[in-house]
Amino acid sequence: MFAGKFVRGLSGPSKALIPTSRRHTSTKPPVLASFSLANKTTVITGGARGLGLAMSKSLALSGSNVAIVDLNKDEAAERALEIAGSFRQVHPQQVVPKITAHYADVAEKAEVDASIQDVLHQHGEITNLVTCAGYCQNVNAIDMTPGDIKRMLSVNLEGTFYYATGVARYLMERKQPGTMVFIGSISGSIVNVPQPQAMYNSSKAAVRHLAASLAVEWASNGIRVNCLSPGYMITEQAMKAKILAENPGLKAEWESKIPQGKMGPPEELMGTVAFLSSDASSYITGQEIKVDGGYTVC
Repeated sequence: MFAGKFVRGLSGPSKALIPTSRRHTSTKPPVLASFSLANKTTVITGGARGLGLAMSKSLALSGSNVAIVDLNKDEAAERALEIAGSFRQVHPQQVVPKITAHYADVAEKAEVDASIQDVLHQHGEITNLVTCAGYCQNVNAIDMTPGDIKRMLSVNLEGTFYYATGVARYLMERKQPGTMVFIGSISGSIVNVPQPQAMYNSSKAAVRHLAASLAVEWASNGIRVNCLSPGYMITEQAMKAKILAENPGLKAEWESKIPQGKMGPPEELMGTVAFLSSDASSYITGQEIKVDGGYTVC
């Protein structure tokens, strides 16, 4: 039996009975406003180039203060200035969010902890986290060295775990809610071909399941954790300059298997990362969202 009183129709066909204890008025903001990241402070790792840079820009343009963590702090500082300039162009009448640069090798826990403290020193708070720092290597499994394996797992998996637990600890101590987005890959649920990526695929599968596991563990603390998994995206650094340059026919092969017929530019991730970071997705946690042009549904 429900503890609350029931609302019954006085006449006519009976309707589903709803206990008054479960009827409530939503306190959520209007739909459009719920997509805003105003008054948020987001830490994003690997946010100075490629996919991470597009996401850093998206977070700032959505109103969030942004702390860009990267191996190259000078480059992160340059990108921070560029993003601030973009914000002024798009929102000339609004106050520019605070965008800062920080250094850390995400594979080193001491550096992760130090960067979190540096962010808190400069921003005074952390509300959101996006873990985009990653490492990829195309090597036949039988040729991988212990060093190759350690680097792959320490950057992709351990680095994500270190930042997630560091930020979660801060939020829990203050009894504050928070939102985390782990950047995975479709490689975590399919096997990429023809490139040999056994360990990379495995590391991204681990990131995907880590997001689900932490989402369940931290739900009662008001901390949401989701995984955003890009498909074949085209970036100047890794994709064009190395893989595609060495395999000129690979782009056409990949695109032939993508229903939308093209690889995605980094900008295709901007809306999804902003959505998952915002209150518009407040009832979404432990999920993986693939942004792949339909590749994985075929």
